[in-house]
Amino acid sequence: MTVKQAATRSLALGRASQELDLKRGEFDLAVQLGHIRTTVGESGGPPRVEQQEIDRLRGKEGFPGTLRERVRTVGTVEGARLISISPARFARLARTGHFAPVRFYLNRYRAVVWLYLAEEVCQFALAHPGLLGGRTPQALRAVLEAGEDRRARNWRGRSLGLLLRRTANPWERAAAIASVLDPVAVSEVATDPYERSHLRVLRPELVPGRPESPAGREVVERLLLADHPDEILWHRVNLAEALREARELRPAPRPVPKVEPRTVSGTVPRGARLLPVRRNPHRGGLLTRLRFRKASTVA
Repeated sequence: MTVKQAATRSLALGRASQELDLKRGEFDLAVQLGHIRTTVGESGGPPRVEQQEIDRLRGKEGFPGTLRERVRTVGTVEGARLISISPARFARLARTGHFAPVRFYLNRYRAVVWLYLAEEVCQFALAHPGLLGGRTPQALRAVLEAGEDRRARNWRGRSLGLLLRRTANPWERAAAIASVLDPVAVSEVATDPYERSHLRVLRPELVPGRPESPAGREVVERLLLADHPDEILWHRVNLAEALREARELRPAPRPVPKVEPRTVSGTVPRGARLLPVRRNPHRGGLLTRLRFRKASTVA
């Protein structure tokens, strides 16, 4: 293989994850977070990873441990153990938005289990040691007593931000924003039905796989949509701005209007039907009229 061929060679995602000694879930998260750069597949196919990117990552110091540590996730119990606090205190800090979940899954009881980047949890502990012990500050207690839980909101914001960072296409950006709004909110911003249809076609998936059970899908659908008035307003404003930029780029696709086929004089368009000529039963032909006129003259 020549140097040029090696430079342009690319690998499927499954093969790339093997080359980088990552489990597929770790690999997908690394791509989502921007640690691994992908390229668009040929003819719009699935994304791929160039050999140069594989070589770059494999050449970093501490590979593969360093890369694997950057995508290591922890739940509430493991995260609490990581920074030496109780799981209850960890959950309170998460509900009040002190670190954003990066993923979630549903357990056997269809309860949401949030996952956090271990690296970010450790960084939080170093930056805010006062929140790791002692009495919970009054401002945080007020949030908890009001029943507010910011985990889903922070996860949506983080996931949407990662999607927007990976595309510069205005229509794709608008579709990403629309994906966290319910259809009514989207229709109030995008009043053109063809624009709404185009946004649905381009809509990305914030969650790679959906549960098979209807109850599980219902839980996931609730997590996907903005539910706080401030959050909804923020996304509506951003959607309106993204649509304005998208319209300036090009309008949304519309059906091609039907045009009557042009015909040459004396010909009939293909598929056209010749209607039978209706004759007046009380009106004779030319020969009949001539005979009648001759008979009248003789008389």
